[in-house]
Amino acid sequence: MAECIAALFPQAEIFTLVASPEGLPETLTHRKVHTSFLQKIPLARRQHRHFLPFYPAATERMDLRGFDLVLSSDSGPVKGVRLSQGATHICYCHSPMRYLWDGYEAYRQNMRGLTRLAFTATAGSVRRWDAAAASQVSHFLANSHYVAQRIQRCYGREADVLPPPIDLHRAASVAGETPGEHYLCAGRLVGYKRTEILIEACQRMNRRLRIAGTGPEETRLRKMAEGDARIEFMGELSNEELWREYARCRALLFAADEDFGMVPLEAQACGRPVIAYGVGGSLETVRGARHAGEATDETTGTYFDEQTPTAIAEAIQLWEMSMEGIFDPQAARRWASQFATPLFLERYRAFVLSKMPAAAEVCAPVAEAAATVLH
Repeated sequence: MAECIAALFPQAEIFTLVASPEGLPETLTHRKVHTSFLQKIPLARRQHRHFLPFYPAATERMDLRGFDLVLSSDSGPVKGVRLSQGATHICYCHSPMRYLWDGYEAYRQNMRGLTRLAFTATAGSVRRWDAAAASQVSHFLANSHYVAQRIQRCYGREADVLPPPIDLHRAASVAGETPGEHYLCAGRLVGYKRTEILIEACQRMNRRLRIAGTGPEETRLRKMAEGDARIEFMGELSNEELWREYARCRALLFAADEDFGMVPLEAQACGRPVIAYGVGGSLETVRGARHAGEATDETTGTYFDEQTPTAIAEAIQLWEMSMEGIFDPQAARRWASQFATPLFLERYRAFVLSKMPAAAEVCAPVAEAAATVLH
C-alpha cells in the first residue's frame, strides 16, 4: 500500500516509526526515509507491540510541519504526527489498532508476565490518545466497509471506502498451472487466523492441506499435525512460490475474521475458489453462497458461519458436492480484476485531488505510477 501511494507522489519523503532495510520495497530504497527514536531500539523492529506505551511519544516527535499534504497508510498510531496548521492529512486506515480496541482482550490473554502487566496498565491511556489523534485527520479512507464501521465506532469519524490493490501480473504468470486435489491456507501463523480448526477439519474429512507461512503458532500447529502426512507445512514462500500454490490448490481455506483479507482475492485472481469464514472482510472479497440454491456460475466460494472444525468440514462437503461442479475459474478472475492495482491508483489519485487540487502538480499519472509499482 505504501509503495502504491509513494509511486503516485515520487518526490514525497517517507516517515515511519521503524524501518528494516530488508523489508523496504525496492522502489522505496532511494527515498528519504525518516524514522522515530524507536528505530534505535533493536527489539522495537520485531516486537513493536511490546513498545505500545512509547507510541504516542514516538509519533508526536515525528515533525511534519512544513508539509501541506500528508498521506498516511495506517493500522497503528501515525495519525498523531505533528502537522502545520491548515495541513491536509488523508489517512488510509487498514484498521483501528485491534490490540487497543476490538481485540484488546484476546491479545491480552495471549500475553504473559511483565508484558501483560505493562500492556494492561498502559492500553487505556494509549487508546484515549489514539482516539484524540484520529480527530486530527482531515479525511479517512478505509480498506473495507467493515473497517469503515469500526472507524465510526472507535473514532466517531466517517470514512470513504477504497479496497486495496492486488497484483494481477503475478496471477497471469501462473495461469498455466493445473489445480490439484489438496486445499491451501496461507498467511502468518498467528492465533486469530485460526489455522488449527482448518487442520482439524481436514483431518476429519481426510483431505490434504498445505500450509504456507510461518509465525508464533507454528510449533503448536506442527505438534497438532505431527505424524499426519495429509498436513504439510511449507514454511515461508517467495512471492513466486506462493502464487503457484494459489493456482495449484483445489480451494483456499480461510478461517480468520479479517478487516479485508488479501489472500482470498489473490487466490481468486488465480482462478481458485475460497471457503471462508462469513464475516468481516470476507463478505467483501468473496462472492460466496451459503447454500446450494444460492450458487450461480458467478459464485467464487462458500461461507461457513462458525469458527469450528465442524462448520468448516460441512462447508467443504457442501462445496464439493453441490457447488464445485458449476464453479467457473474465469468468474473468479473477473471478480478479482476489480481490485487491480491501476484501478486502485486511479481511485486514490482522484480522491486526493478532490480534497487538494493543487496536489496535481506533484502527483504522477496513473500509468506512470502503475509502471513503477508493477515493475
